[in-house]
Amino acid sequence: MESKLPNVGTTIFTVMSALATEHKAINLSQGFPDFDMPEALVRLTSEAMQKGFNQYSPMAGWMPLRESIAAKIHDLHGVSVNPDTEITITPGGTYAIYTAFTAVLRPGDEVIVFEPAYDSYIPNIEVNGAVAVRISLDFPTYRINWDEVRARITPRTRMIALNTPHNPTGSILRDDDIEQLRQIVQEYDLLIMSDEVYEHLIYDGEPHRSMLRYEDLRQRAFVCFSFGKAYHCTGWKMGYCVAPPAFTVEFRKIHQFNCFSCFTPAQVGLAEHLKDSAEYRSIAGFYEGKRNYFAKLMEQTRFKPLPSYGSYFQLYYFDHLSEKSDKDFSIWLTKEHKVACIPVSAFYQEATDNGVVRFCFAKKEETLERAVERLVKVFPA
Repeated sequence: MESKLPNVGTTIFTVMSALATEHKAINLSQGFPDFDMPEALVRLTSEAMQKGFNQYSPMAGWMPLRESIAAKIHDLHGVSVNPDTEITITPGGTYAIYTAFTAVLRPGDEVIVFEPAYDSYIPNIEVNGAVAVRISLDFPTYRINWDEVRARITPRTRMIALNTPHNPTGSILRDDDIEQLRQIVQEYDLLIMSDEVYEHLIYDGEPHRSMLRYEDLRQRAFVCFSFGKAYHCTGWKMGYCVAPPAFTVEFRKIHQFNCFSCFTPAQVGLAEHLKDSAEYRSIAGFYEGKRNYFAKLMEQTRFKPLPSYGSYFQLYYFDHLSEKSDKDFSIWLTKEHKVACIPVSAFYQEATDNGVVRFCFAKKEETLERAVERLVKVFPA
């Protein structure tokens, strides 16, 4: 069989998590919490099952959930979104991203992708016969070089893929980024895929500059979100996509012949849970506390932090501690010292190695403490 993705193997997340399990390492590699999801959401979902909400939900999603999402968007961004024609519930944010690409890309189209990049973007683009035009974020700030973006646009450029807050770096879009983006997509008539799964995980008083806030950008964008990231339930694989009506029509054409509908009890539970605005407004403070706690612990080591403004990841320099590549260093740290991390080179197609690794701080305090205790033994401050 001729592979449609000949260059794709097992993801680094699977590799490092398996290695962590094999060597009984503390897993700060793959991005998932090791603490419980909100008890109220568990209860609401359980009640939904007990009340008989166990059959197919509508293809576009349970309407009360879409209405709750629309209310949340208005609360956070002051924007009115039509729950009937602009919101589609999906089995996870990654699925929403794939479906957005598949709805509009044709063979030969080009999509601008910023590296380091979440690992699904480029395979999603290539499986549709399109071409990923890779642009490296400026190191070490991980900001977008908009002059390079302009230089790489061709008549075949169809879309820009964005991610804010950014995985793996924790960088965010700023006001000047939004202004540059507005000019470029207007001038070259481009679409946007905006991955905003970490929308609530943004720190230091910064706003989340969602594409939904800007009417001109919103009308060009598929904006993808994740309930798993917000409510500590990544295994639920529940998300949604917000897009203009014409885009949503095309999105649902793909969606209806792929998964068709999502887990109904969770949709019923989420519809009610989202009505508590204090809950989703508290998420940033909760994770900012974890970021700060992990940073304080890591001061006991000789790892050097890069800024994290969002997500639940923190990058650290290690190149002054070892001459190993970031991949070899991550494997060595997992096997020999029982702490698993992710080499940031894995987020580049050509394995760009800047001597940086990614840790996930979405863990219990005792998990972070045990991990840092092990790191201190190897690299004490």
